[in-house]
Amino acid sequence: MAEYYNLIKYFHYLCFISWMAFLFYQPRLYVYHAENMDKPDFVRVVEVQEYKMYHYIGWVALIGTFLTGILIIVAMPELLRSGYVHVKLTVVVILAAFHLDLGRYMVQLREKRCNKSGMFFRAYNEVPTIAMVIIIWMMVYKPF
Repeated sequence: MAEYYNLIKYFHYLCFISWMAFLFYQPRLYVYHAENMDKPDFVRVVEVQEYKMYHYIGWVALIGTFLTGILIIVAMPELLRSGYVHVKLTVVVILAAFHLDLGRYMVQLREKRCNKSGMFFRAYNEVPTIAMVIIIWMMVYKPF
């Protein structure tokens, strides 16, 4: 399996970038949704975008990221002896929880039960940015 390490890592990066794109954009859609509740035609369009992003891009990218990440560990199990990998995996678990929370907000917005403002979703949109900075720092500098 080790001979496929670079190929697996290549697909892991592609999946991770796609997942991050979803994690950056989905909360932005919620900003538009929350700030335009008085425009039903606009909200219907945003709801379609939210649904498609969440189900067709977000989940596919998350699953691809996780599967290729597992394959990387299988190919190079010694990575688990590195502290930076544990930090990275912890942040990935936080991102997965964030992903699930985005799904919860999507349902609440669609059912008009969400009391969060556009400003809340603007701030919430910073979570994946902070996570990405930590993950990339761990991967480049391997501090532990």
